Amino acid sequence: MALYNKVNKKELKQRLQDETIRRKTVSFYRYVLISDPTQLRDDLFRQWRDLHIFGRIYVAKEGINAQMCVPEDNWDRFLEQLYADEHFKNVPMKIAVEDDGKSFYKLSVKVRNKIVADGLDDDSFDVTNVGTHLDAVAFNSAMDEEGVLIVDMRNQYESEIGHFENAILPDVDTFREELPFVAELLKEQKDKKLLLYCTGGIRCEKASAYLRHKGFSDVNQLYGGIIEYARQVKREGLANRFVGKNFVFDERLGETISGDVISKCHQCGASCDTHTNCANEACHLLFIQCEACEEKYQGCCTPACQATITLPEEERRLQRKEAAKKDSLSVYKSRLRPDLRETFKP
Repeated sequence: MALYNKVNKKELKQRLQDETIRRKTVSFYRYVLISDPTQLRDDLFRQWRDLHIFGRIYVAKEGINAQMCVPEDNWDRFLEQLYADEHFKNVPMKIAVEDDGKSFYKLSVKVRNKIVADGLDDDSFDVTNVGTHLDAVAFNSAMDEEGVLIVDMRNQYESEIGHFENAILPDVDTFREELPFVAELLKEQKDKKLLLYCTGGIRCEKASAYLRHKGFSDVNQLYGGIIEYARQVKREGLANRFVGKNFVFDERLGETISGDVISKCHQCGASCDTHTNCANEACHLLFIQCEACEEKYQGCCTPACQATITLPEEERRLQRKEAAKKDSLSVYKSRLRPDLRETFKP
């Protein structure tokens, strides 16, 4: 049997919507030496296919980074199989805060050079010399200390819809950009206490080691990231210091943490924190769009894209092929340009 999906996206999404089983969205990671990532990838695909698990999983020589939705009836078998592998024994699970079970529609397990694209030469510093892990109680307490620097280690489009109080929010589009940006931004404050946070903790593992290598003396990181923080806050009745929504990299594109809406529709400026991808598949740009603009512009990011979706399928197919040849990052960086918003003014 093929060790990859062969059904088209539209059909897979419809199958997911028609499901009656309950699924649990979960993420986990572990930095651990894997001698044969390809073999592990194939073994995991077989196991998780048979358990009807969907998700996006990256395997590399340095470890695993997994985000998935697991049928609740197969949850115990999933954990039993995973923990039976010494690589992943008792790996901590981050359970979604807000979950409808529709986070992924297929199983994708890929071998990568790294489990997070950080652009770093790992041989140039000690990647195991990570910062101090803080739970929600300790993180809350540390945020009140005088002179502490709270740093969001996520991308701008993530922090735009939600972040911790008084956090430094780097205006970057990728994690590989953010690491040197933060080191340079704070280079005169290496004696200050740093509090790092990200979605599930994985980016902070590498970021904290990198910043310690750069000479920062007191580096701390939120254990389990925003996902685990929100669970601890709810379970233990703690004060919630995270404002807004937590961006997630699946079909949900976000989960509510505080209920506050701190961002705006990129087209009309109305209060909104709902991300969407442009309906023009040749563009597929990620942006924030309110319900009124979704209806007005048919889910598109610009009038040009709105015009494109009315074209014959063959012409749209040619546009998608052409778009695939372009630098996706340069297109991506245009998402939040002020002049883009001007385009939508009535």
